[in-house]
Amino acid sequence: MTVHPERPEAQRLAAATLERLLAAGHVVRLPREDAAHLGRRDLALGEADAVGEAALAVSVGGDGTMLRTLALVARAQVPVLGVNAGSLGYLAAVEPDGVDAAIAAVLTGDGRIERRMTIELRVERVGGRVDGPWMAVNEGVVEKKMAGHTVHLGVAFDGRPFTTYSADGLIVATPTGSTAYSLSARGPIVEPRHRAILFTPVSPHTLFDRSLVLDPDTEVRIWVAGDREAILAVDGRQVCALSEGDTVVAGRSGTDALLVTSTDDHFHQILKAKFGLGGP
Repeated sequence: MTVHPERPEAQRLAAATLERLLAAGHVVRLPREDAAHLGRRDLALGEADAVGEAALAVSVGGDGTMLRTLALVARAQVPVLGVNAGSLGYLAAVEPDGVDAAIAAVLTGDGRIERRMTIELRVERVGGRVDGPWMAVNEGVVEKKMAGHTVHLGVAFDGRPFTTYSADGLIVATPTGSTAYSLSARGPIVEPRHRAILFTPVSPHTLFDRSLVLDPDTEVRIWVAGDREAILAVDGRQVCALSEGDTVVAGRSGTDALLVTSTDDHFHQILKAKFGLGGP
């Protein structure tokens, strides 16, 4: 179980859910920081605990907590149940009053689990060193390091040079991530079960400022084409700095993220609520 570190309502909900699970005889473990927030250090994950042995991961908070949870368990193919404890998000599928029923459904094999495409990113350094890989559920972003300046970024798709952007950054996103940073940069909204790679420039200094929807097996290469440094961020976390000539290689990961969802129209209903759309 994971919990938002700064939302009291999330911590209260997580603590109550935790106690009910323990009372029902389930084994529950928490990352160390989450165990500390809930005052249950006795349940903190130890070095001998294998994440892959879990039947379910419960994330109590919002989309940020969900992304942290997915980063922890996705490679082990553990499904994640997101409990919305705050503002309306896109990933947390269950409201607080539906937690117990949703957990029971998954544990009895009746829960609905969606497979979401992820992308993998690595950095090829000028000197030959390779850093990474990192897995992203939403996106990888190569962005400027210095405020007030653009960064020059060369781009190639499947080994074929495309163009060089002078921009605040470039986003390589999944369909799940189409409603995250890519959306704020005017990228398209893509149904999250779709398979595609979204390529979206951020404030480019060029007449060609369009997003591209690419085949899911496309390899995207982005390199720093000038002396201004850049940063690689993965699902909102800055993972490394990039210097001239360093190349970020992004492509489809061989691992899907497993998300517990509620109903078939959940994504569309969230869009309707988010954008205040009328109608029945």
